[in-house]
Amino acid sequence: MSELTFEQMLEESIKSIHSGEVVEGTVIDVKPDEIVLNIGYKSDGILTRSEYTNDSSVDLTKVVKPGDTMEVKILKVNDGEGQVVLTYKRLAADRVNKRIEEAYNNQEVMKAPVVQVMEGGLGVVVEEARIFIPASLVSDIYEKDLSKYLGQEIEFVISEYNPKRRRYIGDRRRLISARKAELQKELFERIHEGDIVAGVVKNVTDFGAFVDLGGADGLLHISEMSWGHVEHPRKVFKVGDELNVLIKEINGSKIALSLKFEDENPWKNAAEKYAVGNVVAGKVARMTDFGAFVELEPGIDALLHVSQISKEHVEKPADVLSIGQEVTAKIVDFNEADKKISLSVKAMAASPAREEQDEDVVSVDIDAVITAQAEDDAQ
Repeated sequence: MSELTFEQMLEESIKSIHSGEVVEGTVIDVKPDEIVLNIGYKSDGILTRSEYTNDSSVDLTKVVKPGDTMEVKILKVNDGEGQVVLTYKRLAADRVNKRIEEAYNNQEVMKAPVVQVMEGGLGVVVEEARIFIPASLVSDIYEKDLSKYLGQEIEFVISEYNPKRRRYIGDRRRLISARKAELQKELFERIHEGDIVAGVVKNVTDFGAFVDLGGADGLLHISEMSWGHVEHPRKVFKVGDELNVLIKEINGSKIALSLKFEDENPWKNAAEKYAVGNVVAGKVARMTDFGAFVELEPGIDALLHVSQISKEHVEKPADVLSIGQEVTAKIVDFNEADKKISLSVKAMAASPAREEQDEDVVSVDIDAVITAQAEDDAQ
């Protein structure tokens, strides 16, 4: 049996490699654009910057140093000059593909920073792999401007996985919807009609405000914003205002809110304050052909019938009164059940006998006029 030469023994002691194989190497030299690794083969491996990362501005001397070990993939066993061509980024891509595939199959919640905002959505990066989140899947509500997400770390699930086309689609909306459903369930389990809860104004419309109660929105109708008259919700509230609101009614998933707390009800002590015969002052709030409504305090209006405005004949209230004008008058009728109060300026100077006669006339006239007005409105 012939003896092996030194060169043959050296050749046999060195492992064989092939393209596509993953090997571990030790960094023996680093240049800004190239890394040289000892991979236990007869030739050293060369890892260029373009095969290390997609970032062409990276200085490799800043990220690795001699003596570091790293796993790489064989691209070519011989580049024509006897050197082995290596790749790191493709190995990383293979691994991240596997990572994304597992996340897709398990519907795992992933987290990654937003590195790009496009017209059609957001771009996030997971270990060198780019994942696109369409604008329609960013949130459960329409958002025209997505720039606020740039640099933020957001959560999402993979809704589409296509490694051949390197197409990975993320979905954030699904997570938001699921969390809202859970919060809504928890909210409805703990709230009841009559409760006072904290909320934040989410949207203001012509007819009211929607208040976020932490799981569901409740409607605060304009008629429930105050015991007094509210001209427009936007004059009272703005988005972001924090409120303590009363749960007035729960009907399925709809919540009706109110700020008309009973302990602040102006009618609570109105019987004594506005007893018949008392002289009161107020401001003209609105007018009709049959009289003027005078606000005595927020939440309590009284009717000053046209026949009781003056001793002289008045054709229309607007002929002698104006909105906001202060009026002093006497209470001639108080109906707590229907929350109606009647006033008379004329009674201020009338004799007791005449005043009593006027009160009877006014009471009948007011009811008749209001009824007739209601019938006209219904028609």
